[in-house]
Amino acid sequence: MNADASTKRPGGRSARVRAAVHGAAIALVSEFGADQVTLPTVAQRAGVNPSTLYRRWGTLAALLADVAQHRGDAGAPPLAGDLRTDLENQAVWTLAELSRPGGIAFFRAEVAPDVDERHDGLRECLRRVSERFRPVLDAARERGDAPPPPTLEQVLDRIVAPLYFRVVFSIPGTDEAYVRELVAGFIGEPSG
Repeated sequence: MNADASTKRPGGRSARVRAAVHGAAIALVSEFGADQVTLPTVAQRAGVNPSTLYRRWGTLAALLADVAQHRGDAGAPPLAGDLRTDLENQAVWTLAELSRPGGIAFFRAEVAPDVDERHDGLRECLRRVSERFRPVLDAARERGDAPPPPTLEQVLDRIVAPLYFRVVFSIPGTDEAYVRELVAGFIGEPSG
């Protein structure tokens, strides 16, 4: 079996190694920050040989990008059935994911231009974020909300982009209250 087939197998040793390495990377980045973590420290924490990490990922940035890609949206809030509430919930959850220890490091690694020429991290990140907000808008359309809900592009421009910008640049006041005001201003309703 070639190396590509073993990395795609849903179970077995390859999946266990990936889970252990991902868990170790998340823990170490959360504890020490991405700039203090190396592939050998991740390997040690995961209980695997460093050569496994170098062979599979090559660099710490590639490993962090892989973690970001596979973290998914577990724990995302369910739809409440109200456009404003659903946009707020998804935006608050997005902020929490970015703001948690190591969150922005995984994002930066994923969208870095030199991580892996086979993987378009920017496109994948945009797809994942879009899939987080698309059901909110689809549900509002199905309910026949009036006025009609905004487009996905408008949500990305007016809610998601400001959140990412403010977290990346550590702008004070980027908290749940800010998110709620951002959504309220976007959909034209008073906050609070």
